[in-house]
Amino acid sequence: MRRAIVRGTGHYLPERVVENSWFEDKLDTSDEWIRARTGIERRHFAAEGQRTSDLGILAARAALDKAGLAAQDIDAVIVATSTPDLTFPSVATMVQAGLGMTRGFAYDIQAVCAGFVFALANADAMIRAGLAERVLVIGAETFSRIMDWTDRGTCVLFGDGAGAVVLEAAEGDGTAQDRGILATDLNSDGQYRDLLYVDGGVASTGTAGYLRMQGNLVFRHAVEKLADTAHRALDKAGIAPEQVDWLVPHQANLRIIEATAKRMHLPMQKVVLTVADHGNTSAASIPLALSVADAQGRFKPGDLLVVEAIGGGLAWGSAVLRW
Repeated sequence: MRRAIVRGTGHYLPERVVENSWFEDKLDTSDEWIRARTGIERRHFAAEGQRTSDLGILAARAALDKAGLAAQDIDAVIVATSTPDLTFPSVATMVQAGLGMTRGFAYDIQAVCAGFVFALANADAMIRAGLAERVLVIGAETFSRIMDWTDRGTCVLFGDGAGAVVLEAAEGDGTAQDRGILATDLNSDGQYRDLLYVDGGVASTGTAGYLRMQGNLVFRHAVEKLADTAHRALDKAGIAPEQVDWLVPHQANLRIIEATAKRMHLPMQKVVLTVADHGNTSAASIPLALSVADAQGRFKPGDLLVVEAIGGGLAWGSAVLRW
């Protein structure tokens, strides 16, 4: 059986670091309030003129370097983002050009914070079907561009950044002991679209708009749906939750992560956490966390990982992979 294995990871964070204290003279909030409710201590904001594609290109180069590959070795580029440079063309084609890649194909996926999981599932399916041998999967966001700086319930949560993973085809035995992506689970339910959305768009206001969120309801759905999708993906792979070595969740809120881990009966020692330093980077948060943990040497060959995310739509999903 063809499997999609992780060949390399990489990430990029903008140079500007914004501590929680930055918000204190602008909003009715404090460092203590933000930390207590979210676990976030700081985040990165893109510089003026720095675009989502710029972040994606730098993360992609880091992943290619880690994999020991050149851009011309890649068959496809998939970028998960909700903050594209332009309405079109896709960020992926801009990344493709920025890497000097003149072959293959590139496209974007928009599933908000769940975008990277959706992109990962797309890449896995293409590799399994023989449509590609190597796929560069990127999550890249500049959410600072769509913040309402008067809304303390949202603007303190988000940051900018990009993460990338190189997936490569490899032969497996078709068992749960194979390396690579073993199972994925994708879901969406549009009846909840008003819980988390941006109030602008090409066909509505003609503006980019600002992010709006009903935080308490999103929290409730997130805890329930993240645990459920993880269990479904594990069931598809034929793996028991106690066999999981690492949970790499969407880094939205520490309380959501803790509640999800508890539902999965996983100790926090098995959870990769970057939310304190990155904030919520939407589709970039999982590949950022993967790359950071990989660079720290935390993943060992054969380790079993679960990644999971939920975002606007609502859209949510998970993937099980062996390192």
